[in-house]
Parts: sequence; structure tokens; C-alpha cells
Amino acid sequence: MTDNLPSLRETLDAHGLLAKKSFGQHFLLDLNVTRKIVRFAGPFEGRAVIEVGPGPGGLTRALMESDAGKVVLVEKDPRFIPLLSELDDGSGRLTIVEADALNVREADLTEGPTHLVSNLPYNVGTPLLIKWLTGPWTPCALTLMFQKEVAERVVARPGEEAYGRLAVISQAVAEAKLVMHLPAAAFTPPPKVASAVVHLVPKTDRPDRDLLKSLERVTAAAFGQRRKMLRSSLKQLGGADLCEAAGISPEDRAEVIDLAGFLRLARVAAGLPSETVPRDTGPVLARRKRT
Repeated sequence: MTDNLPSLRETLDAHGLLAKKSFGQHFLLDLNVTRKIVRFAGPFEGRAVIEVGPGPGGLTRALMESDAGKVVLVEKDPRFIPLLSELDDGSGRLTIVEADALNVREADLTEGPTHLVSNLPYNVGTPLLIKWLTGPWTPCALTLMFQKEVAERVVARPGEEAYGRLAVISQAVAEAKLVMHLPAAAFTPPPKVASAVVHLVPKTDRPDRDLLKSLERVTAAAFGQRRKMLRSSLKQLGGADLCEAAGISPEDRAEVIDLAGFLRLARVAAGLPSETVPRDTGPVLARRKRT
């Protein structure tokens, strides 16, 4: 049991370990907080859990206390492997993989439905999320901590300042909800920004691979020049003709187009068959005054 282990701070001191800025490391040492995150993520009912970037193991301890089955840790920093090995309770539940999570094949780590629960390193949080949401391997749920700004971008709605490509891609494939805020002071060392936890559950009717690839292209173009009208920002993909075919006003900007609108644009851009496309009779959100 984790109650018999020394505190996380004592463990770090005993191993002479400090956070590495180059790895985007900020340690969460409060077990009350890590247990709360695990409660948001569960129940696991014996399913496997993958944790990326466990560091000193604060979240790992809470996972080992939970009803998770196999717990797989993916840690890039070799300094933490001996420390994490001390959390092995002899049950065979804990597996430690020394690797860069961006290059790992998650399907090789577990079998059956698997949860992802992680306090993600700040410098790779977004690329890891895109990998898990758009790649060939799909977890049954993801409970992930990001910088607050990134978390808000994942759950943002049309018309909000944080709304952009990350929101559209995330919400196309998953139901996303922000479940917890954490101040910078909760971490050691404290980062310059606050953090937040997002819980995502992949949709059963998520776009197929071709539509998803097209959605990535369309959103990259639209939000790459987000202050321009779509007829200009999407010019390389068809511009006004593309918008008209998708039932979208070419004079709109990306920030007011909802998920359904972007999916129509992506389907037309990819030449995929679609149902009858409704004409755009005006967005749900009030369009901003043209300047």
C-alpha cells in the first residue's frame, strides 16, 4: 500500500532528483490532488491504464490504489526508473517502459480497453493529444492535465477566444469536458501558468480516417489565417466554391464555424459522399461586424 511508502518529497530528496526544464517537468506531490484526478478518470473496473510522464509517481500511487488492472508507466527520463520501481507492490500490475511517448505504440503495451491518465509534460501535451485522438490506437477514455490555456483550447466553443483547430479536432472524435483547475502553486517547481484537467471520451461515431485527415487540412488552413474570411483562408482548397458546396458563407471566419460546419467542409474538400448539405441561413452565433 502507498501508505507505507515515504512521502514523494522524501523520495525525491533520497534520490537527489530535481525537475528538468528541458523535459517540461513540474511535479504534483499532493496525493489528495492525484487521488481526486484518478476519481475523475475512473472507475476503471479492472481495465488497464497508461500513464505518460509519471516522474516521481504521485499520480502512479493513486492509480495503484485504484481499481485499475494493469498500470503501464511510460517515462522518458531514466533518472526516475529506479524511483518508480519502488512502487511495484509485487502484484504484477505495474509495468515501467523507458521511452518517448511520442514514439510508443500503445497497442503493444496493453490488451483490451485502456484508459490514459497523465499529468502531461508541458512541452509535448498537444502533440500527444493529437496522436491519441487521430492515430490508429484509441483509448476508452483520456483524463489529462495540461496548461490551463491548452485545456481551454480543447473544450472551447465557436465564438470563444480559445476556439481553434485543437477544439475542432478534439470534439470531432471525443466528448471533452474540463473537470478540474489547479493553481501553479500546486506543483514543484511552480510553473508560470495554472493547469487544468480535461476528461475525454472517444465517440462511437467518430469520423473515419479519410474524413479526419481532410478535417485536419481544412482546420489548419482556416485557423492558420483566422482573421481572414474563409474564401481567402481556404483558397488553396477551393475557397468560395468549397464553402458554397458545404453550405457555409464564404464571408464567415473560422472562429464562428461549428463542428458540423467544419465536417461538411472537410467532406467536400476530400470529395467524400455526403448527405444533402443545408444552406447556411445564418450561424447560431452572431457574426462579427465586417471591417
